Amino acid sequence: MDSSSTRRRATRQKLYEAAVTLIAEQGFSATTVDEIAERAGVAKGTVYYNFASKSELFEELLRHGVGLLTASLKEAAERTEAAGGSRVDALDAMIRAGLVFIDRYQSFTQLYVAELWRTNRAWQSTLLVVRQQAVAVVEDVLREGVRRGELSEEIDVPLTAAALVGMVLVAALDWKSFQPERSLDDVHAALSRLLQGRVGGSR
Repeated sequence: MDSSSTRRRATRQKLYEAAVTLIAEQGFSATTVDEIAERAGVAKGTVYYNFASKSELFEELLRHGVGLLTASLKEAAERTEAAGGSRVDALDAMIRAGLVFIDRYQSFTQLYVAELWRTNRAWQSTLLVVRQQAVAVVEDVLREGVRRGELSEEIDVPLTAAALVGMVLVAALDWKSFQPERSLDDVHAALSRLLQGRVGGSR
């Protein structure tokens, strides 16, 4: 990769970080390009050189953030597979990877969850596409678990995958917002018990 593309990637990263922080603090409509540029430490023209508009910046921010999450989920599953783990082990590793991601990118996660509930945004179709990319990684592991006989054939794979992703997102945001004294290990252990069906009290 040449130095100009490396610089452009670094600039975009600064703009993503500035935008996600500001929009999380004050909302999309209230955030201006001037503020994003100032927070990123770049000229206003630099924003428009990299993105045609504030909306495009936000749309690319969604792609970038969910892309990072998807990659971390996939890596966790592949690492478990390489170590000889089961598909349930892989799902457990993905839960942890999701928590680690949210711990690191809390502002992005808050934005992402908020945007999932909106229906009038220009980037709604992009959001649906990137959401499906993340959920599809979990679906693949579930299908393989069913194929291997490790998971019940009765499970609804798309809904179960969406439920697992949603569980991690919402539980992690609750953790960061209302129970910050808990450790990542605490939260992972609680979600791991849910995954493995150990909440019902069976011995």
